[in-house]
Formats: sequence, structure tokens, C-alpha cells
Amino acid sequence: MTLELTLPTRKDEDFRYSDIEALRSVWPIVTEEIEVAADAEGALEIVETGAGAVARHVAITLGKGAKFDLRVLTAGPAYGRIAVDVKLGEDADFTLGAAQLATGSETLEVVTQVTHAGLNATSAQIIRTVLAGASVGTYLGRIAVERGADGTDAEQSVRAMLLERTATANARPELEIYADDVKAAHGCAVGELDAQGLFYLMSRGLTPPQAKRLMLQAFIAEAFTGAPGEETLSEAALARLEAIL
Repeated sequence: MTLELTLPTRKDEDFRYSDIEALRSVWPIVTEEIEVAADAEGALEIVETGAGAVARHVAITLGKGAKFDLRVLTAGPAYGRIAVDVKLGEDADFTLGAAQLATGSETLEVVTQVTHAGLNATSAQIIRTVLAGASVGTYLGRIAVERGADGTDAEQSVRAMLLERTATANARPELEIYADDVKAAHGCAVGELDAQGLFYLMSRGLTPPQAKRLMLQAFIAEAFTGAPGEETLSEAALARLEAIL
């Protein structure tokens, strides 16, 4: 493990939207290093539901044919930062599903750097954010495809839901490609709950809070589909939704 020692400022791109004073209280950050051997599989769940400040940095290296499943739920911290660096070897596969739920003046962020270094590696990132009050939710994600990493298949799906106009969502999906035979795509959207969808559910007998909860539950569940701990993660997210709504 290594330490990030120098406290950044908002001039640092990866900390542009951070709460620097809150970050100071948990600095320096210990980098958690994970290596997955060739043809091996690994998984990790990060669940942060406390009320204080938290910052984690996970660095993952995947050998040839290795697979790793990472799921993240941040729902409750006044400040929560999860940074993930991944390097994929040949035929490696990486999945990230992350959900951020914030209200009040909370600031949550997910920052990723996924580097395809070998042939035919695949990666998928699904980020879902729900924001109320004056909270801030941020996703900064870079996919880098190195020279010679032909056959890469990489994607990002980033969506944020604003429950109130006073909340702020920041998103920067980014592609950096130096190979030719590559599939790489990103989608990003920030919006509000669909009024027609809410009306339909209420016309079927649900109250407005019940309709909102059902729609948001389905929205967040996309980040945890297929996870080893899918049910537990969804239950924890739903408990936080109850408090927000």
C-alpha cells in the first residue's frame, strides 16, 4: 500500500468538485492495492453509509484472463470519495457498478481511471446517482486504451437523478484511445423523475412517495445487477432512499 501525501486543490482535475476542507480531515489516503493473477477472479464491495467523511483509493491490476467485480454504495457520508484505478491485461474483464445517494449538503464523488493495456480486454462501468437538497454528486471517469490493446471493449453508463433543483450533478466521462480495433462508448444523462411515469404509477393507486421510491429503486438497482451481494446492496440503498424521501 502507498500514501497520497500532498493535499490537492481544486486546480487538480480529479479534485475539481471536491470538498477540500472535508478531504483534509481524512488525508492522506492509503492506496489499497489489489492484484488478480492470470485467470483468477476477484470481487469487492465498498459500502459507506456512515455520517462522517470518508475517502478511499483502490488500485486494481488484472492479469491475463482475470476478472474483477467491484460494487460501490455511498449513501450517508457528509463527504465521500471513492477513487478507482484499474489496469487490465490481455483478455481481462472488469465490472464496476456504483450508486451515490445524497441529501442536505453532502458531497459524494466517484473517480475512475480504467486502463486497457492488453488485447481483447473488456470493461463496463454503471454509475447511478440520486441527489436531493443542496447535495453534490460527481463522477469523473477516464478510459485509456494503450497502443496495441486491440480488441478492447469498454463502456460507461452515467446517469444522475435530481430530486430538487438545488442539487448539483457533475459528470465527465472521458475516452483516450491509442489503438485501432476498439469498441468504446459512454453515455451520460442528468435529469429528473419522469412525470408521466409518476402519474402512471399514482393512477394505479400508489401515493406520490411510493411512486418515487419505486422508480428510484429500479434506477439504482441497475448498478447492482449481477453482483454477488446484489440483494444486500439494494436493501441498503433502499433504506437510504427512505430517509431521503
